Amino acid sequence: MAMAMAGLYRRLLPSPPAVDFASSQGKQLFLEAVQNGTMESFYRLVSYFQTQSEPAFCGLASLSMVLNALAIDPGRKWKGPWRWFDESMLDCCEPLDKIKARGISFGKLVCLAHCAGAKVEAFHASHSSIDHFRKYVMKCSTSDDCHVISSYHREALKQTGTGHFSPIGGYHAGKDMALILDVARFKYPPHWIPLTHLWEGMNYVDESTGKTRGFMLISRPHREPGMLYTLSCKHESWNSIAKFLIDDIPFLLTSEDVKDICKVLSVIVTSLPSNFEEFIKWVAEIRRGEDGSPSLSVEEKARLSVKEEILKQVQRTGLFKHVASFLSHSCSGHTPTSGDRDTFPVIAASVCCQGAEILGGKISSSAEYCCRETCMKCWKAEDDKPIRMVCGTVVNGNTEQGVDVLIPSSCGKLSCTCSSTTKSIRKHPASTDVLTVLLLSLPTSTWAGIADEKLLSEIHDLVSIENLPALLQEEVLHLRRQLHILKRCQEGKVDEDLGVPLS
Repeated sequence: MAMAMAGLYRRLLPSPPAVDFASSQGKQLFLEAVQNGTMESFYRLVSYFQTQSEPAFCGLASLSMVLNALAIDPGRKWKGPWRWFDESMLDCCEPLDKIKARGISFGKLVCLAHCAGAKVEAFHASHSSIDHFRKYVMKCSTSDDCHVISSYHREALKQTGTGHFSPIGGYHAGKDMALILDVARFKYPPHWIPLTHLWEGMNYVDESTGKTRGFMLISRPHREPGMLYTLSCKHESWNSIAKFLIDDIPFLLTSEDVKDICKVLSVIVTSLPSNFEEFIKWVAEIRRGEDGSPSLSVEEKARLSVKEEILKQVQRTGLFKHVASFLSHSCSGHTPTSGDRDTFPVIAASVCCQGAEILGGKISSSAEYCCRETCMKCWKAEDDKPIRMVCGTVVNGNTEQGVDVLIPSSCGKLSCTCSSTTKSIRKHPASTDVLTVLLLSLPTSTWAGIADEKLLSEIHDLVSIENLPALLQEEVLHLRRQLHILKRCQEGKVDEDLGVPLS
């Protein structure tokens, strides 16, 4: 005879203080709130409403739900060719296995939101007030371009359990009640709760941090971050390379007898970790070759145009000229790349293989793909602007696939050139551009230890972002935020400082 297996099937929602969203009273509250215009955020949120996949993933589920509702592009694939936020994508500030075992703190979820590219304002309850909180709930409830995630203790709502995260889906001003879209849908349904009870729950202290819980206001940035360059946050070397950039470079510059720009670059480049190339990448877009038409969508044209402008702006900087001169004359005999890996044919073949893997929805390594040939094509769009695309034939076993890769380019006229030529070198983002952007992205404190005052002044002029064009400035600030986020995580300060991560 089989033994009975214990388990839980949902919980009875304590009412009062809560009101089940699907109850008659809950429906009436919804209708009244709609009529008063305080349910505008509900429609997008409910379109992406999800159930947390693990008991401790309430923070990750809440954040991925909000990011998708805001239509923020994660910049990397979820499954198959699709870029989509899922709990498994939110791992740049804390390992998923650790979150699965212990959950995530309020501060680290704020860091994850920043790392994902959202605009975030966050407040511990101890540093805010219920009036302040109500103002933000009202603001987001009357708009569909911002959302509030609340971190609260369930006990204040007379519910079972401890700390929890969930988005707020709307507000009833007359009753002063918020609609909680509880991501633990296996436990409690969406429900209305008095704002006073929710505020009380946010004032509970999280024992893991010694800080009160709180709320965060998440909105979409006016432009997607990392349009051309991004840090590979998921790469296993993220921590060690970030530590080198943030901590080791300033020390090296104080311990070396640096007298000119070439020596500064030599100190940095010769000390770069061997796997440095995996840390910062430029982002290319792919299409199936059999899709045929060379014409681009309005969105593709817009993204390619922005990327090309950013690349041009990088190459117009004074710092780029020094970096290009250093690498070409090889002051130190060392460059960030080795062999021919930075030549266009090699890059094109590699990107085509990656593209075939993504388009095929494969989870295996792209090393199984072989690019038989690549060809650079150039044609004029309707506005006479040249468009450049790499066409590759990728072989995997007995199958082959055509892949088109849109390549941002800084200058020059290109005709069809096959993979045996290197004429198009430097007309795409390469080590010179990438190194320039990364140096611009280092904290301003990096250079403080340079003893030579004249050199220090020259360096400050070269790395200052104040006079950079707007697009490049945003690109640099995004990379700087990513570095700063990791440093805060390493130092355990994310719950102490919820400010915008700029350094």
